Amino acid sequence: MSSGFAIVNCAQLVTLSGPARPRTGAEMRELGMVENGALLIRDGRIEAVGGREEIERRLSANDTVLDAQGRIALPGFVDAHTHPVFAGTRCAEFELRSQGATYEEIAAAGGGILETVRQTRRATGDELFEAALRRQQWFLRNGTTTVEAKSGYGLALDDELKILRVIRRLNERGPVRWVPTFLGAHAVPEEFRDNRRAYVELVCEVMLPAVASEHLARYCDAFCEPSAFSIDETRTVLRRAASLGLGLRVHADQLTCSGAAELAASLGAATADHLEQTSDAGIAQLRAAGVQPVLLPASVYALGRTRYPRARDMIEAGLAIVLATDFNPGSAPTPSIPMVLSLACTQMHLTPAEAITAATINAAWSVGLGHETGSLEPGKRADVLVADCADYRKLPYFFGVEHAWVVVAGGEVAFRR
Repeated sequence: MSSGFAIVNCAQLVTLSGPARPRTGAEMRELGMVENGALLIRDGRIEAVGGREEIERRLSANDTVLDAQGRIALPGFVDAHTHPVFAGTRCAEFELRSQGATYEEIAAAGGGILETVRQTRRATGDELFEAALRRQQWFLRNGTTTVEAKSGYGLALDDELKILRVIRRLNERGPVRWVPTFLGAHAVPEEFRDNRRAYVELVCEVMLPAVASEHLARYCDAFCEPSAFSIDETRTVLRRAASLGLGLRVHADQLTCSGAAELAASLGAATADHLEQTSDAGIAQLRAAGVQPVLLPASVYALGRTRYPRARDMIEAGLAIVLATDFNPGSAPTPSIPMVLSLACTQMHLTPAEAITAATINAAWSVGLGHETGSLEPGKRADVLVADCADYRKLPYFFGVEHAWVVVAGGEVAFRR
């Protein structure tokens, strides 16, 4: 028998055990709690979960034991919407927004996404990789072990491929697992300002086939807004992506209620993300189509806005909501799921249990990894956060704190405070 790794003496072992599907309604408050719990890991997988005495009876002489000393353990967070590979920052724009400039005004003046595109195009793949490695550590320090990662700061064939190849290198390096998403339809680049149709054609007929041929992405996303890509343009891009075998995600109804949620539903997308402006009809159609909403309260907060997604209405409608950071250099420069949990509780009126469910098991299903991670159950990959508190409710309660004490990714200690 190979040597194992046990985590024991957990005041609360938050397993999220339950049905093999995303959780909805009252299920989102059911955390599968084990008091004075423990778990045993072997060969990178969870072998057993239970009470401390039960797990300790299964230990062999060669097994390593981590005493949690009355802390809590829960699944590593799954951050289901990020833009982590970029060069430079937009801190100058942050200063402008603090003085009253809006996100839309900055973008109209040539800033915003296009400013990051200019900086990212100038960077080499190695430079982007080193910057992303540093950010990987930020995710780990906040308890995140799986990250959905979008391109979208290249907006040209070679630069989009450069970003996606960096994400592949990150996956090869570990310990965080990255889920790659192609976001060529993030903004229309400056060189195509007067010929939008040609850019959409480039995305569909050049970029997407190249991405698919190298197996560089699992999903394709598009920013569906009147100021970015129209309903028709988004539909064209996503239908082409689906024809090449990619799953679909949609930036939907962030700035306006444009019908993007309904489009995501009609296309059978895996997720519709943002949804700050979504209507009752949009919520109903997402539910009917089984599309998971990915809610991003940190971007609302960072942009100084007050209209958060209608999370309670979505839960009551039976939607399996997800929480994510939207980590990016412009509208949400945070890798902290704990901060997002706090915003979800204080601004969207989720309970702590619902918020944790949305950032673990529901998030795992939204990126196609629900059978692999997102809960602490035998057979799953051993992605575990041991947090420096004795009650799960303290994760959103003490905000602005890095709660991670030990983070295990794939059965190996990836971070230890």
